[in-house]
Amino acid sequence: MVATPIGNLEDISPRALDSLARADAIAAEDTRVTARLLEHYGMPGKLMAVHGHNEQRAADSIVEQLARGKTVALVTDAGTPAISDPGAAVVKKARAAGFRVVPIPGPNAAVTALSAAGIADGPFLFAGFLPAKPGLRRKALERLSALPYVLVLYEAPHRVVECVEDMSAALGPERVLVIARELTKLFEQIHRCVLGEAAAWLREDTDRQRGEFVLIAEGTASRSESAKLDWERALATLLAELPLAHAVRLACKLTGAKRNVVYARALQLARAATARRS
Repeated sequence: MVATPIGNLEDISPRALDSLARADAIAAEDTRVTARLLEHYGMPGKLMAVHGHNEQRAADSIVEQLARGKTVALVTDAGTPAISDPGAAVVKKARAAGFRVVPIPGPNAAVTALSAAGIADGPFLFAGFLPAKPGLRRKALERLSALPYVLVLYEAPHRVVECVEDMSAALGPERVLVIARELTKLFEQIHRCVLGEAAAWLREDTDRQRGEFVLIAEGTASRSESAKLDWERALATLLAELPLAHAVRLACKLTGAKRNVVYARALQLARAATARRS
């Protein structure tokens, strides 16, 4: 399992180059992309395709080659195999057949972006690509919205604006977002903003919508305690003057807090007030 550059071809390791040179066959996500990498280093290679549409068949073929004593190097177009890319099925079948699988570490877009984001140094959740269909994407974000982890996503250029709009709606417009695009390439860009501003920033310049994206959003635990107190104070004040539903709606609108969290707290405060009066 050989990691390859995510943009700058000089980022490949000597060990990765040696592994590719020694391999009897190179299984590649797109043989044209890998051929360019091999050509850059003046390296011949017997290429075979392993992608999402043929991975099971390709895995069988690779296992057959391993059984004949051959060495196979598996790569993706960019980054580390089997991380939001083909490879897992091949590894599973090779291990099941008793063959050794050797990881050759190297570039990974998610970790590269995270290292330059400055967003948190605690746990993070890598969710890869969200569903392309808007409804499924929004449901996935709703499930992720309450998790106390930094959220790391991949997104394609033609969906990135819609994705950050859905993230803002699901996670809250005040949550910090880092947009990383074209990592390690000539036009690399790493931009920090809040989710509520992200779509407008992308639309300001169509060049900002080019390339492959890593999106990094702070987790719920990254928010300061003072921000939590802000919405709780606002809710308590509004409940003293307004019906519960109206108070919850206004508290969410004013602070960007999640409705389900605010509503649950409002019910607690209302029950406590009722108990005090009885």
